[in-house]
Amino acid sequence: MTGNPAEGLGGRPNVPDSLKGGACYRAFVEADTLVRPIPIDREMALGRAGQLEARWLGRVAYREAHALQRRLVDQRVAGSIGDQLLLLEHPAVLTLGRNSDPGHILATPADLVARGIRVERIERGGEVTYHGPGQLVAYPIIRLADRGILVRPLVRALEAALSETCSAFGVAAGRRDGHPGCWCDPDGPEPRKIGALGLRVERGVSFHGIALNVSVDLADFSLIDACGMPGVVSTSIDRELGVGRPPSTDSVEEAARIFAPAFATAIGATLAIGD
Repeated sequence: MTGNPAEGLGGRPNVPDSLKGGACYRAFVEADTLVRPIPIDREMALGRAGQLEARWLGRVAYREAHALQRRLVDQRVAGSIGDQLLLLEHPAVLTLGRNSDPGHILATPADLVARGIRVERIERGGEVTYHGPGQLVAYPIIRLADRGILVRPLVRALEAALSETCSAFGVAAGRRDGHPGCWCDPDGPEPRKIGALGLRVERGVSFHGIALNVSVDLADFSLIDACGMPGVVSTSIDRELGVGRPPSTDSVEEAARIFAPAFATAIGATLAIGD
């Protein structure tokens, strides 16, 4: 990641004290039913627990990024690396959570082939998600026990960082009870989804994460029922600001430079910038 990631930030994100349940929340996080303790060098692990290493990767194919996550999860479980935050953008792809309904993909297989869009079934929670150019994707590889946090506080931290990133661009957004992610006008008559969230926790380590619409082509969301809910309106930072620029990786990197320190602050971590 280039530049000063803390530039233009205010104070600590306003992380809510409670998280109300809802049908959507039961599905969007997948976790092991039993987490066994892993013998590691505790002194080394505790020394790294305060640090979060963030890396800007640019545009990365989905399968390549997924394989990288799996390798980093293994290394984090073993204690050979500290907590990581991968920041990137994907080419157009649809992902299905492990228990999600493929009926929420509205495009035909022939339409997807013609547009060069793959469908990937993965191990995270949640329903079908679109990723594409102009969208920030962030994958936190966090060993939860080392930070003394549980899954729901991690979710609140991600949602708070999404909201703070939108706010830095002049867009008001926040949580919507029962519907994970980030929404514009969340309690109003026309809520609009600007950020998605879906996590997996294995052996005490989180992966997968969030997607924030920055300059993404919103027409591509017509391919799916976002969050598995027909009629959900998707929006972006550019749409909310009335900006008509095409999707760009530069706009995603700009958002990444805001999201990374906001998330680090929300989990009480010291941010380090990796190569």
